[in-house]
Amino acid sequence: MPPIKMRGTQKPKNTKQTILRLASYMGKFKILWLVVFLCVVASSLSEVFGTYMIKPALNDYIIPLIKKENPDLSGFIRLIVKVAAVYFVGVVAAFLNQRILLAISTRSLFNIRKDLFHNLERLPLSYYDSRPHGVIMSLFTNDTDTLRDMFSQNVPQLFTSIFSVVGVFIMMIVLSVPLTVLLCVTMALTMVLAWKIGKLSARAFRAQQENIGTVNGYIEELIEGQRVVKVFSREEATIAKFDELNEKLCEAGTQATTYASVLGPIMNNLSHLQYALCAMLGAFLVISRMSDLGTIASFLQSIRSFSRPLSQMSQQFNSILNALAGAERIFAAIDEIPEVDDGRVLIANAKTAVDSGNKEHISESFVYTGDWAWKYPETKQLKKLRGDVDFGNVDFGYVKSVKVLHDISIHAKSGEKIALVGSTGSGKTTIANLLTRFYDIEDGEGTITYDDIPIKDIEKDSLRKSLGMVLQDTHLFTGTIKENIRYGNLDATDEQVVNAAKLANADSFICHLKNGYDTVITGDGASLSQGQRQLLSIARAACANPPVLVLDEATSSIDTRTERLIQQGMDRLMRGRTVFVIAHRLSTVRNADEIIVLEKGRILERGNHDALIAKKGRYYQLYTGAFNLD
Repeated sequence: MPPIKMRGTQKPKNTKQTILRLASYMGKFKILWLVVFLCVVASSLSEVFGTYMIKPALNDYIIPLIKKENPDLSGFIRLIVKVAAVYFVGVVAAFLNQRILLAISTRSLFNIRKDLFHNLERLPLSYYDSRPHGVIMSLFTNDTDTLRDMFSQNVPQLFTSIFSVVGVFIMMIVLSVPLTVLLCVTMALTMVLAWKIGKLSARAFRAQQENIGTVNGYIEELIEGQRVVKVFSREEATIAKFDELNEKLCEAGTQATTYASVLGPIMNNLSHLQYALCAMLGAFLVISRMSDLGTIASFLQSIRSFSRPLSQMSQQFNSILNALAGAERIFAAIDEIPEVDDGRVLIANAKTAVDSGNKEHISESFVYTGDWAWKYPETKQLKKLRGDVDFGNVDFGYVKSVKVLHDISIHAKSGEKIALVGSTGSGKTTIANLLTRFYDIEDGEGTITYDDIPIKDIEKDSLRKSLGMVLQDTHLFTGTIKENIRYGNLDATDEQVVNAAKLANADSFICHLKNGYDTVITGDGASLSQGQRQLLSIARAACANPPVLVLDEATSSIDTRTERLIQQGMDRLMRGRTVFVIAHRLSTVRNADEIIVLEKGRILERGNHDALIAKKGRYYQLYTGAFNLD
């Protein structure tokens, strides 16, 4: 009898819609599906035919030949050859079925994974900010794994099982209606018992999974924070806490395993009882001459052929539900609305010529020049990119009901260095997010212009190409150091890469590495120090050579000595560019053209270093240490 396994099954919210969505991917292979259907039918019919042939084998050959001294086996041999041929066709059909379904499933999974990744790359940053990265990664790991299992194992077995069950059931009715009725009644009673035990098992396995998650989370947290544990001598306390969590896991696991262990033997023994009852009734029918021995033998064999596919179907049921739940999450991500980009103004390489009257003429260049212009596609008009940025009375909130910026007005002229300082949560990084259009202000919340062009009118790719960013949290990709620096400008030559590294004072430590610029970085640059990773991030921005720079705590992980070394390089990098500097170290913003002090999303003070020190306000308190930035 089929065991019913319920181990914390996840169910999709809309099963029908999810199945139809999966069918749209798998339905692209209509001809192959027709071949699969024919193969499944052939495989199932071969099994049904082989089981049914027990009846003529016994009634027409084996029993009549028992009493003969020189039996003629030619007819029996022909029957065996016929059955063997049918089974051979079934084996070939089953093989083709598996191979074709494997091809369909892998290609469908390829298309799903492609659509998922392509859409994730187009989603706004707010999508990633509102979800743990582990949840997004699970779409590519856990959810696609369950889909792969469903495509490669569950679906093929389900199709084969359905056809086998239907075929065998029809054959059982043809063989003996009374035995079929008895089988259905006993199977229904067994299923009820299995369902009740399965509910208890499901509850126990859900508790086990919750405890596994708790224990794993605790272990991961403690491994990452092992330095802190040892600093504060909390080893014994953490061990005691782990023992407590582990004990709960042990209890839940014992209960879950008990139900699972009990369910199997009960179902097996009930299936033996069911078989015995059918054999007893069959013997009665033969004795009373209501049936013959071949029919009963064929029917008893068909019970096994009937129970096995049902068992497989019940075992695949929960796996399919889990896979559908995973597919639903994947499709939800695929259906997320991509980042809206209604900008039409483009950035273009430019070259400038001066006529005899000292008048500049700008034209588009199809090679990298280091000069940039805004291009209006409709008129082909070019406007020199100067780097003037203006925030006019900007209000903003990540959530509409909660504003984090209030009436922010900033005007950065071309080549100016604007410093944003303030305590944590004052809105410094939010201003950078608005400038890069990671987030957009709503209508009526002020204006943001770039060279007098509303930034919403500038294509996002062009806008971000004009901005070089160095973030506090550096990220390096798997590849060589040279490739990581060139990430900011894929057309950069090796010479430009080296010059960018020298500008950021990264060349010195790179040359001391065994393979220099060809050193391969893995694990987000785990083999490098945090300061070295940040130097590479600065070099990457230098290689991009953008007209506007945004430095978000760009030197936060660099020691004071290294900071002094790179300051000259940073000054060279910033020369002639508009620069926004977000800094906790106020020593790095002393030479800013304007320092803006923020608090709770409002501008408290603004001016250069000397003017703000003389004012003896909040900046003076921050600079002298009378007030903490944190």
